[in-house]
Amino acid sequence: MNPLRVLGGVELGTLALMLLNLVTIHHPVISGALGPLHGLAYTATVIAAVLLMRGRHRVWLLALVPGVGGLLASRAATDSGDSAATDRSEGERARGRDVEAVAGEPPRAISRR
Repeated sequence: MNPLRVLGGVELGTLALMLLNLVTIHHPVISGALGPLHGLAYTATVIAAVLLMRGRHRVWLLALVPGVGGLLASRAATDSGDSAATDRSEGERARGRDVEAVAGEPPRAISRR
């Protein structure tokens, strides 16, 4: 399982429990335990995102979002549907043809036989 997904889940879970405690009983012992745990999970999520970013700054920038940043970063790190990462356009992919791109020219389709 993706470490960012696990850390993001822990981060979101501790935030939800802290908010639930705040809205309901607001017990100081629970706040005292969950506050540092959430801070540790948030810090670990950001550090893991920096280490696992694979050259994409969007991953660790999303990890900076409190609460859901780890889950967003996990999704961005594993997202393979990025249009810049593929060499085939949507229309050509649907028709089963490859696209050949030459610098300065629009891409042209090459049919596979």
